[in-house]
Amino acid sequence: MKAHALVWIALTASLLWIFLLWFEGAMIYFPSRTIAAHPGSYGLPWERVWLTARDGARLRAWFIPATRAAAPVMLCLHGNGGNLSDRVEKMRIFHAAGATQLWVDWRGYGESSGRPSEAGLYCDAQAARDWLSSVKGVPADRLVLYGESLGAGAAVELASRAPAAGLIMDGGFTSVPDMARLVLPWFPRRLISSRFDNFAKLPGIKIATLFLHSPQDDIVPYAMAKRNFAAAGGPKSFVDLQGGHNAGFLDAGEAYGAAIKNFLSSLEPVRRRGSGAQGGDGGRGRAGRGGAERAASGTPP
Repeated sequence: MKAHALVWIALTASLLWIFLLWFEGAMIYFPSRTIAAHPGSYGLPWERVWLTARDGARLRAWFIPATRAAAPVMLCLHGNGGNLSDRVEKMRIFHAAGATQLWVDWRGYGESSGRPSEAGLYCDAQAARDWLSSVKGVPADRLVLYGESLGAGAAVELASRAPAAGLIMDGGFTSVPDMARLVLPWFPRRLISSRFDNFAKLPGIKIATLFLHSPQDDIVPYAMAKRNFAAAGGPKSFVDLQGGHNAGFLDAGEAYGAAIKNFLSSLEPVRRRGSGAQGGDGGRGRAGRGGAERAASGTPP
């Protein structure tokens, strides 16, 4: 009888743990499979490419070349809601700012295979970085890592272990446990497996970093962005946006595009001197440990 009870206790605990993992993922990731638009909708040149992550996940990505051959290259990592097609307006703005862009859809988003997780997103970001290096020949001193909200976590992780010229955190939070305390105050933080701990990693990142955040952000508190800014270990700048989390880049008007363009221009002297970013593996770091946001091969560019 005791053995039978122990089996039921173990089974119940296992099911509870599986439920908690499912619940955590359901509160973090809100993917969509519907492709609503593409860069051609705005008359932008673009290329649909497939990337393969080190664990075999197939990832859809869109490559958008700039008009200038030696333009900075933005590796763009989007947030937790929707997919690439919900960021076409940002693609237009970044193109106008003079950047070549690679946008990758996370595993489980859009046409990408798999299911999202923290380790998976780190692996996906690395796959995109490797593709830019091996297929497009992009050197570290032309690479700018752009992370939108949840995507800022993957951008910060990549910046912590691979060379780059600059980092942009757009609506980024301090960590998932900090967000959980706001959104789900009753949920035990010690049971949260996802970290995306930007605040802990930023002091070790010495490359130039631009922070973009709105004081009216209705999902990620403005105070979190200020904490991240204070923690950043390299040259840094902060630009206030306007409006809510999802539309702040539009509500800010021309200031948003100007902030991106000015930051890219500020990196030109760095590119002439050579990258001062972290990491020493030529941009091919380890695979990692482990928009619309929701609350709970070719010619070298």
